[in-house]
Amino acid sequence: MIDLMFSLMLVALISLSSDSDENYYSMNEFQKVRKIDTHTHHNSESTALIEAGIEANFYLLTVNVDVPSYPPLPEQIRLSLLQKSKNPKHIDFLSTISLENWKDPNWAEKEIERIKKTFAQGAIGIKIWKNIGMTYKDENGEFIMADHPRLEPIFRFVQDQDKTLMAHLGEPKNCWLPLDEMTVNNDRNYFRDHPEYHMYLHPEYPSYEQQVEARDNLLAKFPEIRFVGAHLGSLEWDIDELAKRLDRFPNMAVDMAARIGHLQFQSQKDLQKVRNFIIKYQDRLIYGTDLGISGDPDPNRVKANAKATWEADWKYFVTSQTMENSVVSGVFQGLKLPKEVVDKIYFHNAVKWFRPDI
Repeated sequence: MIDLMFSLMLVALISLSSDSDENYYSMNEFQKVRKIDTHTHHNSESTALIEAGIEANFYLLTVNVDVPSYPPLPEQIRLSLLQKSKNPKHIDFLSTISLENWKDPNWAEKEIERIKKTFAQGAIGIKIWKNIGMTYKDENGEFIMADHPRLEPIFRFVQDQDKTLMAHLGEPKNCWLPLDEMTVNNDRNYFRDHPEYHMYLHPEYPSYEQQVEARDNLLAKFPEIRFVGAHLGSLEWDIDELAKRLDRFPNMAVDMAARIGHLQFQSQKDLQKVRNFIIKYQDRLIYGTDLGISGDPDPNRVKANAKATWEADWKYFVTSQTMENSVVSGVFQGLKLPKEVVDKIYFHNAVKWFRPDI
């Protein structure tokens, strides 16, 4: 009788365990799940990164950016169109704006015409970059912030066209902190090696708070614009601060590109808090990496790097395993998010907020 009861209990436990496992993905399911990486940079004719995406079941968005080290914007458009023509079912692109001719009184009208052309060519939105707020100055010698009145016609046009505005504004808050107060190793190492970009050493530049305030002002002026804050909306340091903005601005979502380490750092402090945050805001969080490709790279190296990045992130989101990396000091635990949350982060939210040709 005792043996029978034990057998029945064992069967029940196995059944419960099986039901529970059905609610979560495993590492082995990485390749079969449809996914979108919404933040990559294809500044090359090489298709290696797209091929890596195809192998891993990733659709990619490549993002044009007015970065000095990147190709000129017309060349970025050409490369985006080339990649789209070669793999039309595996990639889309965002165009961008240039402030180079800001002093031209007709700057906004000319930029709108250029952006309009990129939309006709297939761009599904635009990205603005941190040179707004950190590089360009207006005719009065003041930094051009995201809420500058001359930018409003651009944002209004994007809103009226029902396109997406992605914005990388400011830097991680660590950029404004002394090295010994920074939270993650990659920020500390970067700003140690590049003091010219370490805003803690340059108080003549706008503060972190001013960068965030200007972005918030933009969203207040354009509450209907479909907005994706790149890099956790530059609020990577505190999920409570990010939650405040998501509550305040219902048309705002954020991607996680190059900031998952900040979530992992906060996981070390309070795993359940981070997990609860992601579950609560599961409709507003979008997966992205910031993977890039340029020149004539070694395709095997590109594929290996992409695969390692994607699989490490997947492990953090879908398992409860203990792991470590170079970004965070010490070990941290995976979040083991439910399948429906993972599907939104990796696919459905990208479709909703970017509307790719998928």
